[in-house]
Amino acid sequence: MKVIAVHLDRCTGCRTCELYCATERGSDAKTLLAAVSETPVPQARLRVEGAAGVSMPVQCRHCLDAPCLDACLTGALRRNADGLVVVDDARCIGCWTCVMFCPYGVIFPWPERKLALKCDRCGFMEEPVCVDVCPTKALELVDPATADEVYRARRRDAVGLAAASGAVPVLLDLAK
Repeated sequence: MKVIAVHLDRCTGCRTCELYCATERGSDAKTLLAAVSETPVPQARLRVEGAAGVSMPVQCRHCLDAPCLDACLTGALRRNADGLVVVDDARCIGCWTCVMFCPYGVIFPWPERKLALKCDRCGFMEEPVCVDVCPTKALELVDPATADEVYRARRRDAVGLAAASGAVPVLLDLAK
C-alpha cells in the first residue's frame, strides 16, 4: 500500500490540494467554479496548516492502531481491504466522537451534512486528487520505504528551522 509523503521544502501553502479535495470529494458538481456556489459549501478532507513560513498538508495517517475506529459509535469508520481507515457516509450520524479521539486532529466535522470527513486517499481514483493537483509536487504517492527517506529529510529540516529560530527541537528517534 502506498502512502502520501509530504515534502516540506516544496509546500508553499497555496491550498490547491484543499480546494480540489473539496471539489472532488464534497461537491455535487465536481467543478471548482460550481462548487463555490453550492450549499453547503464543499469541505476538504485535508487541511494545510503552518506558521513561520512553513506550511504542510495534514491528512489521515491511517494508524495501525486507530483510536477513531474504536470510538465510532455506529461502526461508520472501518478499515477497508487496502488497510485504509474510511468513513461509511450512510452509517455516520455526525456525533464527532471520532474527531475527539483522533490523536492527529485529522478528522473534521461537517455539521451541515452530519458527516465526519477524513482522507481516504481517494481510493476510487488512480492517484489522490491532492497529489495530482499539487503545483509544486509537495505531495507524492510513494512506497513506505521511500516515505521513510522523506520523513528523515523532514526531521533534518525541522532541526534546521529550530536552530535558526533559537528553539530546542524535541524529535523522535526515527532510526528505531
